[in-house]
Amino acid sequence: MKREYLVVYEKGRENWSAFSPDIPGCGSLGDTLGQTRSNMREAVDLYLDETMKAGEPLPEATATSVDFDEFDPGHETKQYVVEWLEVELPSLKRELAAAS
Repeated sequence: MKREYLVVYEKGRENWSAFSPDIPGCGSLGDTLGQTRSNMREAVDLYLDETMKAGEPLPEATATSVDFDEFDPGHETKQYVVEWLEVELPSLKRELAAAS
C-alpha cells in the first residue's frame, strides 16, 4: 500500500531543508533540492519503518495545504517547493520481501 505525504522544501541561504506537516520531527537537509528530496525520502522511510517496529500507528496523510504564516511568520524564506512524496508503507514492504 502506498501513501502520499505533503512535503515542504525551503531554500535557505546555503542549503535546502524539508519537512512534512503530517510527520512531526521528521525532516531533512541537503545542499541542493535534489539531494534534499532524496534525503527526505530516506528520512520518511526510516521514520515509518521505526514507527512500525515500535508498534505505533503510522501517521495519517491528512495535510492538503500549508499555513506558511505558522512556521515562517516573518516571511524570511523566499523560495518554497511543496509537493507530494509517495512512499510504500512498511507493512507491505515486509510482506513483499517475505513472498520473494
